Amino acid sequence: MKNTFKKAERLHKKKLIKELFEKGSSFYLFPFKVIYTPAPADITNTQILISVPKRSFKKAVDRNKIKRRIREAFRLNKQSLKISDNILIAYLYTAKESLPFDKIESQMVAILKKLSKIDEIYQG
Repeated sequence: MKNTFKKAERLHKKKLIKELFEKGSSFYLFPFKVIYTPAPADITNTQILISVPKRSFKKAVDRNKIKRRIREAFRLNKQSLKISDNILIAYLYTAKESLPFDKIESQMVAILKKLSKIDEIYQG
């Protein structure tokens, strides 16, 4: 599997985002609140949405820097996400300060492992 992050992996359709937030399950693992739900049959990739609050980070530069770190952590570790179906995932950044990449990446690995375990429970 290539370590790429293409447009097909980005959650951008308003209908799917609304469905994710209304019907999705969630858990919290600092600094993220993760919301997930199975993707509809017509979606071929796991899609993610990244949100950093404007309330905590007033400058767009700071928000974009955090989003880049989250995307990169996901891109490098997405092969560890072992799921049978494609899912929609929202990563909501909840920390009040900007964390270094290594902290974000370690939490991303933990989140992907937890999502894989949750999928095993649903399948088994």
